[in-house]
Amino acid sequence: QVQLVESGGGLVQAGGSLRLSCVASRTAFNINVMGWYRQAPGKQRELVATITRGGGINYAETVKGRFTISRDITKNTVYLQMNSLKPEDTAVYYCNVLYLAYTYWGQGTQVTVSS
Repeated sequence: QVQLVESGGGLVQAGGSLRLSCVASRTAFNINVMGWYRQAPGKQRELVATITRGGGINYAETVKGRFTISRDITKNTVYLQMNSLKPEDTAVYYCNVLYLAYTYWGQGTQVTVSS
């Protein structure tokens, strides 16, 4: 079992920045993949960014150049720095980890970008 606690969402104007954090209950050394997904109203959940245990990073095309995923293994935490936010980034953002053969989700944090 892995519990995930997210924080950092909120309301921001277009062009602004937010930083999301997700703390895992297990050491990040043993987690294969940590990442962020988002789900906007009426849409399917979609990948935003992932980072593997080896440090490999993947971004959705829609956020490349604006968002940065990082992690602090000593704090079992993954971050998502979001810059140049757009109204279309409005969604509930979910932390996700792949631990052994299982996927775990956080409770989600709302990000709202006003135009």
